[in-house]
Amino acid sequence: MPPKARSQSMVGSRDRILKAAITRFSKRSYEQASLRDIAADVGVDVAYVHRCFGSKERLFAEALKASAQIDERFTGPADGVAGSLARYVVSERPRRGHALDIIIRSLASGKAAPLLRRFVLDSFVDPLAEELDQSNTVPIAVIAALLAGVSIFRNVLRMGPLLNAPSAELEALIANAIRGMMDAADPATAATMKLERTP
Repeated sequence: MPPKARSQSMVGSRDRILKAAITRFSKRSYEQASLRDIAADVGVDVAYVHRCFGSKERLFAEALKASAQIDERFTGPADGVAGSLARYVVSERPRRGHALDIIIRSLASGKAAPLLRRFVLDSFVDPLAEELDQSNTVPIAVIAALLAGVSIFRNVLRMGPLLNAPSAELEALIANAIRGMMDAADPATAATMKLERTP
């Protein structure tokens, strides 16, 4: 096989392995989803999976990133970011194989916890802090927790008030909460709020 054709074949196989991994990790915990099963789903040898991804940890991390697709959610001014994130969480009904499934399946896994933590920091907290030119990442982490909680309550627990609320009302509530956290993180706003509270 010519080198170019071999390279294209590898890319195609790598994509198929990644899709199979997303499916496996969204249905099974980190420990239960084996590289051998993922390789069998694609019809390749497990050594080939190692060659493409290096390790189960790296394949898990790439599966999370590929299934989340949240990079474009924090572009624009801070006010636009709050609205964009609120819309994403309200309008997004996770399909099978969404990052939310993967996270829920492996939340209790001691081996997956550091990978999940790294994923949230690398794909959400750090980029959003950079986008907002924010050195204090505590409020950004709280925003991540709020969005994850809303997603779980709506899409996993299927809580009536969150499912049945008009989308515009829910978006506005979430966006306002996010804006409040962003304002609290801004030192100038925090100083102003402190002065306002001083008798």
